[in-house]
Amino acid sequence: MITEEAVRQRTRAAVDEFGHLDDYGLRGALFDAGLALVHFPEGKGGLGVSPQLQTTVEATIRAAGRDINPFAVNPIGVGMGMPTVLTYGTEAHHAKHLRPMYTGEDIWCQMFSEPTHGSDVAGLASRAVRDGDEWVVNGQKVWTSLAHYASYGMLLVRTNADVPKHKGLSYFILDMRSPGIEIRPLFQMTGDAEFNEIFFTDLRVPHSNLLGEVGDGWRVATTTLMNERVALGGSTAPRGAGLIKSLVDLWEQRAPSLGDTERRATRDRVSRLWIEAEILRLTTLRARANSTVGNPGPEGSVGKLASAELNQRIYAAIIDLMGAEAMLHEPGYPLVRHERGEGAADASLSGRFLRSRANTIEGGTSEIMRNILGERVLGLPGDIRVDKAVPWKDIPG
Repeated sequence: MITEEAVRQRTRAAVDEFGHLDDYGLRGALFDAGLALVHFPEGKGGLGVSPQLQTTVEATIRAAGRDINPFAVNPIGVGMGMPTVLTYGTEAHHAKHLRPMYTGEDIWCQMFSEPTHGSDVAGLASRAVRDGDEWVVNGQKVWTSLAHYASYGMLLVRTNADVPKHKGLSYFILDMRSPGIEIRPLFQMTGDAEFNEIFFTDLRVPHSNLLGEVGDGWRVATTTLMNERVALGGSTAPRGAGLIKSLVDLWEQRAPSLGDTERRATRDRVSRLWIEAEILRLTTLRARANSTVGNPGPEGSVGKLASAELNQRIYAAIIDLMGAEAMLHEPGYPLVRHERGEGAADASLSGRFLRSRANTIEGGTSEIMRNILGERVLGLPGDIRVDKAVPWKDIPG
């Protein structure tokens, strides 16, 4: 059995030996040492041990003065792609994709939502038709983060219109450099174009890129969605770090200039948000300790729901503390299509406040999260679904 101390020593040895490398190189060395995602199997970035020990790895790396943060570099690839490919991919898929996903050499995107189907992903209309050893895809996706510089994507399409909507889907790994793909930017109210719309015109995808079985795409997509919600649910950064630190730092700067009553009220507000952030961090740690490789349970929706709404409350407090200054978007309002390694993390506080409005939509709306928790955790009656047994082609458009 591999102990926590053994993991710590292994991490120190990897950082000592490979710490001179850039972040890409160091992430590769950590993957090879089984320290990328420790609950993954040996030889595939992990050690086959409790995911709780990942916190030990991250703390040891930070103590050595490095912060490689693979999730920030490739959030969709690491947070959603790696668990999905590991669970449903072949050995060839594992060998080709897992390591470059973790290092950030291959950025990934996810293509589920369509103009007519967002929360009801299973109703999507993009079609794929088998042609020998390939599938021919036509359709459109929307709100696809990072597609403009992604190397690969996770594509969910309809392969059978004669069965109920959940049963006629298939899931593919898509090479984003393939002919037949057009990517257009979607500018947000932040001025950034991190989202995209994608058009497929007679796109050909090899059958070997299928994850799972034909018609089993909903089960594979559920794995992606559950891991997305865990990934969006919060980080395991040290206590008081991250977004809440931005609020506390701003409070310390601005408190002396506030009147007595306003200072007392704001102090209480900041303290309450700090407590909520700490509760969320501890909940995330507990969820990590209980997680398994593959398909997490619906409990991941707790962290996603809580973090999305807490982020918005913290940013609202930041904006209130900034006062009139918050009415200005500090760098002006340019329309920017960020490239690799740039984006929201470098944005101004006002820009990040605007971006946080998406937190309760992306990865499943807060309403969807509450439905999931009510039905699958609390056991409450589900919504009435009149199209559950109806072939997709017979559902009114």
